[in-house]
Amino acid sequence: MQKKAAGHVQFIAWALAICVLVGLLVGELAWALVVALSVYLFWSVRQAIRLHHWLYRQDSADIPESFGLWGDLFDGLHQVQQQNFQTQQHLKSLIERVRVSTNALKEAVVMTNGDGQMEWWNDSAGRLLGFRSIQDQGQLITNLFRDPAFKFYYETKDYDDALEIASPLDPNVLLRIYITLFGKDDRLLFAQDITRIHQLEQMRRDFVSNVSHEMRTPLTVIHGYLETLTDSPDAPAKWLRPLRSMADQTRRLDLLVSDLLLLEKYEFQGKQGASQAVNIETLLTLICSDAQLLSGEREHDIDLSCETDDSVFGEQNQLRSAFSNLIYNAVKYTPEKGSIKVRWYSDQRGLHLSVKDNGCGFDPLHIPRLTERFYRADPSRNNNTGGSGLGLAIVKHVLINHGATLEIKSQENQGSEFICHFPLEAAALPRQQSA
Repeated sequence: MQKKAAGHVQFIAWALAICVLVGLLVGELAWALVVALSVYLFWSVRQAIRLHHWLYRQDSADIPESFGLWGDLFDGLHQVQQQNFQTQQHLKSLIERVRVSTNALKEAVVMTNGDGQMEWWNDSAGRLLGFRSIQDQGQLITNLFRDPAFKFYYETKDYDDALEIASPLDPNVLLRIYITLFGKDDRLLFAQDITRIHQLEQMRRDFVSNVSHEMRTPLTVIHGYLETLTDSPDAPAKWLRPLRSMADQTRRLDLLVSDLLLLEKYEFQGKQGASQAVNIETLLTLICSDAQLLSGEREHDIDLSCETDDSVFGEQNQLRSAFSNLIYNAVKYTPEKGSIKVRWYSDQRGLHLSVKDNGCGFDPLHIPRLTERFYRADPSRNNNTGGSGLGLAIVKHVLINHGATLEIKSQENQGSEFICHFPLEAAALPRQQSA
């Protein structure tokens, strides 16, 4: 391109030199320059008019023919126009594919602008949310989906967690709604029908609850008879060992049933029980005292350090269950005379409980699944300690109910640390009503 531009400059220079030479020969240099410049100006204006006509007339598809600088300009613009046309066609095809593929989704997809006006939605949004293609264009989504919970969720812009809510068309249809921010407060909303999943989950909960309740009575009867037979002086000596083994397994099964019922209770109860300021220092003192008794002859060194006297606003029994699970687990899985450090402290991020031991630890690969029901990083350890496999699941749900999170750190043969992080808003005034 630089060579072509230099060639055009050389052409104009030679044309100007010829005009000067002709003007000198005829003795009219000024008129020769005026005529030459007029011709060049007329030709340039004509080319500009042709360019304007070509650019703005819809029926003018053929590129004008020219030469020199204007010819190169026409060719360059024509190439740019063709590239833009191809890009436009590609984008149209891509947008059409996105529209067709989005309409094929079973989930509702809705796009709104920064003011909350609906700009686009797929076919499933009409089926799940009742949006109409023409009448609702440009309407505020909160005017069409009037549920107060949805309006609050939409306007707070806190979309870390999904919202589960009934469909505005059918209260028997349960939706899970996700919202993503993009651009300048524009939002992309996804709504998924989870009615079937919710029904299956409810069936699971009902089954676990019913079976657990039904097992309590026969377990109590069996355990009572086993204790009677074991303590009876008439019991044959050869029966004592199997009777004690049966009693141990009965107690383990009873513990499993109790943990299942407790977990089901905390899942169902949610945050409803959060109604008092719990003095964590007093609560931890009692739990650590019980943990020392649990340690017994294993003589663990249990060190409690309370660096703050802040209380937590929550449900005391839930917190007791969560904290005792963490501390008792440390006792169970730490070798005799091992060290267990319990620390309650605060910083600018919130309140924290750390339970750290120097036990055998486990591979960090297991950390993401440790809070699942019945998940065992090492099944043999649970057989030896009699654990139900539900302790950390209970801890997780208690922390969820209190807006807290659980952080787990561990390395094989280097011990483990479990940290409960409570947000600042969970803190109550120090030394209020407590345990």
